[in-house]
Amino acid sequence: MLTMLARLLKALNAESSPWALAWAFVLGMFMGLTPLFSLHNIFILFFALSFRINLTGFILAFAVFSGIAYLLDPMFNFIGESLLAASSLEGLWVTLYEIPLARLFQYNQTITLGSFVFCVLFAPIWLLLSHRLILMYRGRVMVWFGKLRLVQIVKSTKFFAAYERVSGLRGGY
Repeated sequence: MLTMLARLLKALNAESSPWALAWAFVLGMFMGLTPLFSLHNIFILFFALSFRINLTGFILAFAVFSGIAYLLDPMFNFIGESLLAASSLEGLWVTLYEIPLARLFQYNQTITLGSFVFCVLFAPIWLLLSHRLILMYRGRVMVWFGKLRLVQIVKSTKFFAAYERVSGLRGGY
């Protein structure tokens, strides 16, 4: 777990795009808040592996939101049950249930439907919020940390210069 946190800090401090990290957090949120063994999670995993997002951020967001999901399950159940019981949507649910491929998405289950709808509605907010937090981190915390006397001393050593050369040869995470 410490290795994952170190990789996340490295990604936050790197020159990689803040949007790539923010999208990693959003896709990790989808995987963490929705039931794991769902067909839509296969698509989310495919997107996470296909696009240039930070996989460490994706995995950490998945882990954090998996823990939060247990607290939000009653709300997800309420949202899903409300949508499935809505008489105006009854035709949609019957049509989806009659399509074999649509049945594989398991949207006839209250928690799956409720968590997916919640994620769809919360994703734009989380995307913008995480992007803003990454920019704030890079603009304030990273700059403040770089100004610390101890950090400047460590960075000026020959050992640190050798470490940077060796780590640069192996490639970044």
